[in-house]
Amino acid sequence: MVAGASRCPQAIRGYDSRPVNIDLRDSWTLGNVLIPSRLVLAPMAGVSVQAFRRQGRRYGAGLVCSEMVSVAGIQHRNERTLGYLRVGADEHPLAIQIFGSDPVAMAEAARMVEAAGADVVDMNFGCPVKKVTKTGAGASLLDDPDRACRLVEAVAGATSLPVSVKTRRGVENGSRDCLTVGPRLVEAGAASLTLHPRSAKQMYTGTADHSLTAELVSLVNVPVIASGDVTSRAKAQAVLATTGAAAVMVGRGAQGNPWALREIMGDDSEPSREEIVAELLLFIRETVRELGEFRATGFLKKFYGWYLGQGRFPKPFKQELVVLKTIDEVESRLLAAAPGAADVLERLEADLGPADEVLLDSLPISLYGGG
Repeated sequence: MVAGASRCPQAIRGYDSRPVNIDLRDSWTLGNVLIPSRLVLAPMAGVSVQAFRRQGRRYGAGLVCSEMVSVAGIQHRNERTLGYLRVGADEHPLAIQIFGSDPVAMAEAARMVEAAGADVVDMNFGCPVKKVTKTGAGASLLDDPDRACRLVEAVAGATSLPVSVKTRRGVENGSRDCLTVGPRLVEAGAASLTLHPRSAKQMYTGTADHSLTAELVSLVNVPVIASGDVTSRAKAQAVLATTGAAAVMVGRGAQGNPWALREIMGDDSEPSREEIVAELLLFIRETVRELGEFRATGFLKKFYGWYLGQGRFPKPFKQELVVLKTIDEVESRLLAAAPGAADVLERLEADLGPADEVLLDSLPISLYGGG
């Protein structure tokens, strides 16, 4: 168990209200991979592009994760290519997440993940989206633990990388299936488990029941990552203290808001107007480099609201950006709103440096729902 992760049995039915002092900068290990902080950036479809992951690393995430990669796309080679696997030198440690229901295809995908330069193969057993679950993948695997274990065995046997599994509490509301399936996944070869203690039917409604996380920690001898409702430093420390988890995973709270990660890591200073615009401009440029301007133009629209929301900029300004037709127009409008952002952006780009990537040009990927 990680230093400072001792569980408080009297508090596992809720969050401990007493002051806690857990250092999220403590390192821990996932298999043979050293993770330099106890903050993990979640894999999110339509969000976790390389620009998002690189930003997460800069703001304190010890481990970053790709969005889901369809193993069917790898096996059949007949899907339109939506992008290429890119692994930047400054992303490590990086987990690439795969999903599917066929052991042979999953094993092949794991070998390609290793070839791409990832540090961890992550398996998605938690996605609640119907187009994924109806294929026997994602959260539906919690109703088929034998198949789930065969998938983990196939992946663990195909790669030298540690294998992690991201899962939910179960398919049905109130399910405790994660407590029976989780230990079996570890026996099958999982080096770590991530638990989002909502049911698949809940999607993202209600609250995450981290008493289940604490119970899972007590049942397995591998690190458990606690996912769900970690929105502040206080919540992160409370979840770690009351569950014994090795790390916390942050997802939606970091969308267009890297300062949430900074706050969790101990710096609660508010970003300036210039810092917000500079980070958005850097994100735009990095995304255009990765996806190309045509794809990036539509992809980025949701990020404008995420970055500029929370009262940071007037709502009409965000709406104005969404209707602009080109990236150049968006950049010009942002710099007009915060001229000092140009100097901040220049410093950010100098510190970031070029993206030294490994590319797998033959790998088609398919992105579906989140996990």
